[in-house]
Amino acid sequence: MSFWVKLLEFLETKGETPTMYGAFHIVFIVLVALATFLLCKFFGSSSERTYRRIVLIGWIAMVVLEVYKQIIYAVSFENGAFVWDYEWYAFPYQLCSTPLYVMPFAALLKNGRVRDAAMAYLATFSFFGGLVVFIYPGDVFVSTIGISAQSMIHHGMQIVIGIYTAFYNRKRFNFGFFLHAVPAFAALCAAALIMNIGVYHAFAASGIEDTFNMFYISPYFPCTLPLLGDVIWPNVPYAAFLVIYILGFCIAAYVLYIIQYGLMRLGGNRVKS
Repeated sequence: MSFWVKLLEFLETKGETPTMYGAFHIVFIVLVALATFLLCKFFGSSSERTYRRIVLIGWIAMVVLEVYKQIIYAVSFENGAFVWDYEWYAFPYQLCSTPLYVMPFAALLKNGRVRDAAMAYLATFSFFGGLVVFIYPGDVFVSTIGISAQSMIHHGMQIVIGIYTAFYNRKRFNFGFFLHAVPAFAALCAAALIMNIGVYHAFAASGIEDTFNMFYISPYFPCTLPLLGDVIWPNVPYAAFLVIYILGFCIAAYVLYIIQYGLMRLGGNRVKS
């Protein structure tokens, strides 16, 4: 038992909470920029098999780190015994968690529309989710050192894999390729909404009062995302909020697509129209 207690204590090691654009944050920004550059430079024209392996390795690393995060949010040691008290707000199905479910499609699926949708999603929507957190970490920095590191590695890998996937597909990175990502995002949103409604009623029937708000689109709990939660959620009907939410993320992903497309053209990479 003492080994597991010591392991849990190690995993929960506390330290000074990192600050936005402090040394901790800047180190990860540099590492992500360097990893992205090296991956695109040395593996940007690699074989499909190599691309699949890189995405699969990245996915495995993200899963391992997510398991660690879930343990921290679920397990504690109290009065000589391990206690399971899960924090449902940490359930891994937010926009930034979606690479955990999408990357296997890009790594393992046969070539086709579904795999194209997965790659397009990673290069746009997933990339956007990671980029936003890297620019504005907000409350992802906590006193538990491992959780702060996990957050930076997870979101950093969204950026690295997103840019690498776009660059790897540069010969066909056009508007048609981008459009494959939209139904993938819509399907993930639909799954989040179904889960939000189902879990809310299951919790209500069981007397559980925890917040379960995947993608922050639950009709029962306020959205806490910047702008959407402050301005949109309290001032429009829920249906209008949902439409604005989906369109807003689609526009943001499209802007990233345009930027990547333009940079590829400027860099001399021919993009098929």
